[in-house]
Amino acid sequence: MLTHLTSRWGLLVMVALEPRPLRFYELRTLIEGISEKMLSQTLRTLVRDGLLSREVLPSVPPSVRYALTPLGRGAAEPLVATLAWVRTNALTVLAAQEEHDSAAAGA
Repeated sequence: MLTHLTSRWGLLVMVALEPRPLRFYELRTLIEGISEKMLSQTLRTLVRDGLLSREVLPSVPPSVRYALTPLGRGAAEPLVATLAWVRTNALTVLAAQEEHDSAAAGA
């Protein structure tokens, strides 16, 4: 289950659903770079794990809405915080990597 939560797409799906339930195509639009196949697979996995609920809406054509379950909400909170930390510190980490690589190349 840890792999599902910390995978690139699992993390982004959980964070995208944290504010509110979303339909499949809303998720695809929000999560840049994800294919329909990968989104579908990720959603199926997270539903199976009990982290998301899947609701088929009575419409023509039918649409599906995904939401965090209470279990998923508990998991999403630290993931949102982790993603915020990454956004805040990404440039600092990249600078540290470059400094390390330069030092290693000069040694």
